[in-house]
Amino acid sequence: MNISVEKQPNCTATLRVEVPSETVKSERDNIVSTYASQARIQGFRPGKAPKKVIEKRFADQITEELEERLTRKAFDEALQTQDIKVLNFGHPALFNTEESGAITFESVLILAPDISLPEYKGVSISAPSAEITDQELDQQLETLRERSAEYHDVEDRPAQAGDIAVINYSGTVEGQSIEEFVGRPVGYIAGREGFWMKLDEQSFLPGFAAQLEGANKADQRTVTVTVPDDFPVSELHGKELSFEVTVNEIKEAVLPELDDEFAGKITGGKGLDELKEMLRQRMGYEKQRQIDDMKVNQIVEHFNSAVDFDLPDALLHQETQSQADQLVQRGAQSGMSEDELAAQREEIFATAGMQARTNLKTNFILQEIARAENLSVGDQELVSHLAQIASSRKENPKKFIKQLQREGRIPGIRNSMLVGKAIDFVLEHANVEEIPAETPETSEA
Repeated sequence: MNISVEKQPNCTATLRVEVPSETVKSERDNIVSTYASQARIQGFRPGKAPKKVIEKRFADQITEELEERLTRKAFDEALQTQDIKVLNFGHPALFNTEESGAITFESVLILAPDISLPEYKGVSISAPSAEITDQELDQQLETLRERSAEYHDVEDRPAQAGDIAVINYSGTVEGQSIEEFVGRPVGYIAGREGFWMKLDEQSFLPGFAAQLEGANKADQRTVTVTVPDDFPVSELHGKELSFEVTVNEIKEAVLPELDDEFAGKITGGKGLDELKEMLRQRMGYEKQRQIDDMKVNQIVEHFNSAVDFDLPDALLHQETQSQADQLVQRGAQSGMSEDELAAQREEIFATAGMQARTNLKTNFILQEIARAENLSVGDQELVSHLAQIASSRKENPKKFIKQLQREGRIPGIRNSMLVGKAIDFVLEHANVEEIPAETPETSEA
C-alpha cells in the first residue's frame, strides 16, 4: 500500500491510501470465495455457484467487506510505518477505483498531541502530616455534640453569638431587588422565610450574623454587607447589599455532655474512649485521602504550568460537555432551580472548559510519562481490577466484564489504570516537604 499522512493543526491529520490493483484483486477474490463456499443459491448445489453469479448477487456486501478489510489493513500499516499516535482513525471516505483496479481513499485522523515532557522526577510538592492531633480530635467531638444538640426557645434575653436566629429576609442592591439587579435568579441571596441562621461569621455573608446579635424576638433590622470577590454571583462582587430582616425566633443550642452515654448513642453501646479511637482511625483515613489528593493536585498544577500543547478539538468539546453535565448535576443536587442553572449557562461552560483543558493536558502528559518509563497494565491486572469492582457492586464478574466489553469501556478503564500508575511513579520520585497540619481540613464524621 502507498500510505501518506499530512499533519494539520489541532491534532488532526489526513491519511491518504492507495491500494495496488493486485492487492485489491487478491482481497476481493478471497471474499468472493468465502461467499461462494457458504451461499445457497437456487439452481446450484452449495458451494458450486459460479463466481460471476456470486459477485452479482452479493455485489453490495462484497464491496462493503472489501472496503472494511482494506481500511483495517491500511490503518494497521499506518501505525507501523508512520510516526503518528492515533486516537481515532475516523470514517474513511472518498473511495475511488482507478482504471488500473487500484483503490484510493482518505480518512481524517485525530492524533495524540506532540509533547515535550517537562522534568517529572524530583517535582517539589508539600503536604501536612497524616497524624491526627488531639486538637483535631477534640474539634470532631465538638462537631458531633453540635449535631446532637437540642434547640430551646430563648425568651428572656437578646440573641448572642452561637444562637440560632429564625429569620425572614429580603435583599436589595442600588435600590433594586437583587434578582432585578442581576437579571436572573440568584437563589437564597435574594430572600427567604423561616431561614435558620447560626450567629457566627461562617454563616451567610461576612458581617451579616454579627448585625443580628442583640436582637430580640420580633425585632426588625436593616443589615448591610459588602459582597466578597469570591462569591459565586460575579455581578455582585464589591456591591453593598441591604437586607430587611425580621427575627421570628431565637433558639439556643444545648449540647449533650461528652461522656460514655453520649458515645453509646453514636457507637451502639461503646464508651467514650472507643468512640475516640474510632474517630481517630476514620479521620486518619480521610486525612490521608485528602493529602493524597493535595499531592496529585500539585503534580497536575506543575505539569499544566510547565508545558503547553494543542489539544484535539473533538476531545476538548466532549470533555467540556462532560464537565458541564457534572456541574449542572451538582448544582441541581445543591438545590438550584432549572432557571438558576440556565441563567448561569455561560459561567458553567467557561468553568467546564477550563477544567476539561486541564484534565486532557494532564492525561496526555501522564500517558507520555507511562510510555517513557515503560509502564503498562497487563491483562491479568486489568481483569483483577474489574473483578474487584464487580465484587464491590455485588455483580457477577464475568457478566460485568462482558457488559463493559459490549459498551466499549475496557480501553478507557485500562487507560485510567495506566494514568494512575504514572501518577504513583511521579509521586514516588517527588520531593515532599512536610507543612503544618492545619490543612487539609478533616471532614466531619
